[in-house]
Amino acid sequence: MKRTWILTILLAVPLVGQEHNHSSMADGAMDMHEMHSSAHMHMTELRAEQPGDRKRADDVAAAANSVMAKYSDYKVAEADGFEPFLPKLKQKIVHFTNYDNGMEAAVRFNPEHPTSLLYEPVEGGYRLIGVMYTAPYFFTEAQLNDRIPLSVAQWHVHTNLCIPPDGQRWKMLLPNSKFGLNGSISTEKACTDAGGTFRDHVLGWMVHVYPNEQDASQIWSVERQMGDMH
Repeated sequence: MKRTWILTILLAVPLVGQEHNHSSMADGAMDMHEMHSSAHMHMTELRAEQPGDRKRADDVAAAANSVMAKYSDYKVAEADGFEPFLPKLKQKIVHFTNYDNGMEAAVRFNPEHPTSLLYEPVEGGYRLIGVMYTAPYFFTEAQLNDRIPLSVAQWHVHTNLCIPPDGQRWKMLLPNSKFGLNGSISTEKACTDAGGTFRDHVLGWMVHVYPNEQDASQIWSVERQMGDMH
């Protein structure tokens, strides 16, 4: 697959296997709102907080904050190998992805090497608002918890993708399409009947972090994460 097609599937921009079973920086308690899985999205469940969770989460957020300080200028990010996904397409958030960092994330977690930087388009360029970390799709929730505590962050993986037949992938770009990760098709039979190719999961786990926010509920906001993708 070409990189752009891989990212199209990974990011599931709505403008356009195996079954996977599945501390804040402030002193106050974290006010987290749990989001739940859907036909095209499997999410980890929030766990009860364990000793050390806040410190571990704060350390990741601090590392993400250092990354953002380094790459506030998107041209610096590009020079370091971060490539914008479909920059000519109007998007709410543009993912600048570093494929070397993504490969590293498959074998070890380095919070100073996010797979993607999240830039908001602004007049004359981009404004950096967050980072995205990834993990292999076969990771258990225990393994994800080892990277970022699940009492703080909800990871997600895209599921039940129906890819249109060759030459018709543009159909995923249509509003109210039956194909793609926002499509009405979510079962293998329906996909096969439509002439498509079914994937019960797409690439790996993802989580967004917004380290410049003031409290944990915003730093690890799942609602904002879902909004950025839409």
